Amino acid sequence: MKEVKVRFEQDAALDCIDVTVRSSERDAQAEAVMMRAAGHETVMLSVTDAQGARQVIPASDVLLISVSGKRVDVVTETGRYSTRQSLQSMEEALANEQFLRVSRFELANLAKIARYDFTLGGTLRLEFAGGIEAWASRRCIPAIRAHLNGKE
Repeated sequence: MKEVKVRFEQDAALDCIDVTVRSSERDAQAEAVMMRAAGHETVMLSVTDAQGARQVIPASDVLLISVSGKRVDVVTETGRYSTRQSLQSMEEALANEQFLRVSRFELANLAKIARYDFTLGGTLRLEFAGGIEAWASRRCIPAIRAHLNGKE
């Protein structure tokens, strides 16, 4: 984790609070600082790791949430966790975050998409850090496209 330095500059010409986040890259830590500065506290998720240990992780660290059978997996850059919550309850809890349903079985953190491409067949491939992929269903593509183009 990078060191965070905070300083105050008074500017009588301003009629609002103007916050600038400067970093070597726009990573998860920079995103979290910007969200907190904007007054958006991130949702914390209760998950279980592969060894069965319970953990609490910030939703901003999550890349993808997917359902496989009765199991709900929470995927981050550092690992895969499971949760007891349903995908629908996760979608409701993350309504104010950057998450959007991309298929019947997956929610994606749109702020974490590294690359995306529309195929000739009309499908959408989403790629996250570490080569993690998700495929969007056709009925979800208009909402995803609107968000990625900044219209939402």
